[in-house]
Amino acid sequence: MYRKDIGIIIPAYNEEDRLGATLKALKKIDLVKDILVIDDGSVDRTGEIAKKEGVKLITLNKNRGKGYALKEGIDHLDNSIIVFLDADIGATAKEVTKLVYPLLENKAEVTIGKIAPTPGKGGFGIVRRLAQRAFEYLTGKKCSSILSGQRAFKREVLDKDLLNYKRYGIEFGMTVDLVQRNLRILEVPIDISHRITGRDYKGFVHRGKQFFDILIVVLQKKLRTLYQEEANQ
Repeated sequence: MYRKDIGIIIPAYNEEDRLGATLKALKKIDLVKDILVIDDGSVDRTGEIAKKEGVKLITLNKNRGKGYALKEGIDHLDNSIIVFLDADIGATAKEVTKLVYPLLENKAEVTIGKIAPTPGKGGFGIVRRLAQRAFEYLTGKKCSSILSGQRAFKREVLDKDLLNYKRYGIEFGMTVDLVQRNLRILEVPIDISHRITGRDYKGFVHRGKQFFDILIVVLQKKLRTLYQEEANQ
């Protein structure tokens, strides 16, 4: 029998449409002790829905980005396992147990949800390919789920230094750091559905922001490496 000590952190920005379903699914999981929503400056009913569902809520006065929201969250939970989830996964949030069990069984220190692409939907995979190639360049390793927002951590390996990245660079930068710390990371297939970024103007803008934020992280890490090499000479 596993101890009920899982803490869930959900950063949310204008997620009134799907947050309620996500929270309802999580509240049915026996292992989950705490659910914390970080309302990242939403202008809709996101915070109101979190209150209605009776979960913990932190409200930021303006949109700060995912990295900032997650840093706020880990200060307020002390569970033995911390899970990061996207707010828009609805009823499929029940899949979180697949991320947790490998940690409870000591098969990994970090798990990352591996979501199969939906045929014929979404974008062109440009950002994903950039992230995978940049990740391999920086670490010498492969990871197919670098941009996944569904992750679980043993509490002792999770700290704010992993979250020092802005907006869409957070998952990429965090994953590079996890590998460079030589932690035991396991990609876990999960059947989760979330809002798909389409091929319209809004979708192109979204991917452009992702591309830029990841590129910034790559340049920062490469410059830091060059600086360290020069300092050691």
